[in-house]
Amino acid sequence: MTPADEKFMPIASEEYIQAQFLYDNYIWEGWIPVEYRRTGVSINNDEELCEYLNAIYEQLNPVNLPVWQKEQDSFWAGKERADVTKSFFDCLAKGGWQCVNCALPTNPNWARRVQDLKEFGYTLATDTKRYCQRCKSKKTHIILLPIERGGIEGNGYETWSPALRKRIVRVLKGIDVYEDRLNQHSLPDHKFSEVRWGKSTKAENPNDMTDEEIRYKFQLLSNQRNQQKREACRTCYQTGRRGTIYGIPFFYKGTCMWDESIPKIGKDAAAGCVGCAWYDIEEWRRQIIRKLEGL
Repeated sequence: MTPADEKFMPIASEEYIQAQFLYDNYIWEGWIPVEYRRTGVSINNDEELCEYLNAIYEQLNPVNLPVWQKEQDSFWAGKERADVTKSFFDCLAKGGWQCVNCALPTNPNWARRVQDLKEFGYTLATDTKRYCQRCKSKKTHIILLPIERGGIEGNGYETWSPALRKRIVRVLKGIDVYEDRLNQHSLPDHKFSEVRWGKSTKAENPNDMTDEEIRYKFQLLSNQRNQQKREACRTCYQTGRRGTIYGIPFFYKGTCMWDESIPKIGKDAAAGCVGCAWYDIEEWRRQIIRKLEGL
C-alpha cells in the first residue's frame, strides 16, 4: 500500500489522497476520500489516516469483489424507478476511472445521477482534469470504490422509507418552500445541510415521526433549488460566508459571516445555520415580512 503525500480537492467539500494498493496479482490505483461529508469521513491526523487506509485496503481486496457485487445486486433489486441511476452504477462498478463524456451513459444531468449514488451511500472520487485517451483531452472522470455502502466509518447521511417520504410531502402540503406554491415535483430536504454533519449527527427517521418533528426537520425543494442550496452551504462551510437568496443580504439571526464561536461540524453546528435563508426558507420569508410590516 503506497499512498501519495499529495492531496487533491477537485470539487467542493471533498478531499482525496492518491493511493496505490498492491495485492498478489492486482494493483488498485485511484483516489481515496479523506474528507467526504456524505459518509461522515473526516481524517484529521496521520494516525487516523493510517487506520483508515488500512481499512480501505482490506475492503478493496479483489477477493471481496464477488460478495460486494452480490450485496449490490440485492440493494438495487429493492430500488424502484432507479433504472437511470442504476445504469450509472453499472458503468462505474466496472472499476477504474470513467470519463463522464464518453464512458458514462449519455445524460444531460449526469451530476445528479452521481449525487444520487452518493446519497445511496456509495463512495466515489471525482477528478475534473484527467486526460481521456478516447476524448484526447482533459475531462471529468469518476471512480467508484467497491467498499461497503456508507463508507468505512458508516453512512453519515439519513434515509427514509417511501411511506415516510409521502407523509413528509403531505404534512408540508406539497408546498415548494422556495417558490411558496404547490409543486408536485418538490422533494423532502433536510434543513440542516449534511456538509456540516458529524459522525453522530445521523438519526433515524421512523415512519411514526410526529408532524411537528417533520416540520422542524424538513422542507420541500425542487432538485434545482436543492442543488443551489448545497452549493450555498458548501461555500459557507469553506469560506464562512453565509448564503443568500436572490442576493438579499438579510439574516434574521447572525450576520453574513459564520459565527466562529459555533462549531463548524456536528449537531451543535445547526445553531450557526439559524437565520440563513437556505436553512429555513419559510421562516426567513416570515421574518422579512415582519420587517416590512414594521416599516
